[in-house]
Amino acid sequence: MTPSHVIYIPMAILLGIFLGFILGARAARNAFDAERRRDEERVAARAARDAKKAARAAKAAPDEGASDN
Repeated sequence: MTPSHVIYIPMAILLGIFLGFILGARAARNAFDAERRRDEERVAARAARDAKKAARAAKAAPDEGASDN
C-alpha cells in the first residue's frame, strides 16, 4: 500500500459522508414538504366536503319542514 492511500481512502470516505449528508438532508426536506402539502390538501378537501354537506342540508331542511304541514 502506497502512502497516498493513507490520504486518498479517508478523503474518499469523508467525501462520501459529506455528500450523503447533503443529499439525505435534501431528501428529508422534500419528503417533509410533500407531507405538509398533502396534509393541507386533505384539510382543504375535507372543508369543501363539509361545505357541500352543509349546503345540501340547508337546502333540504326547508323542503322537509314544508312537507310536514
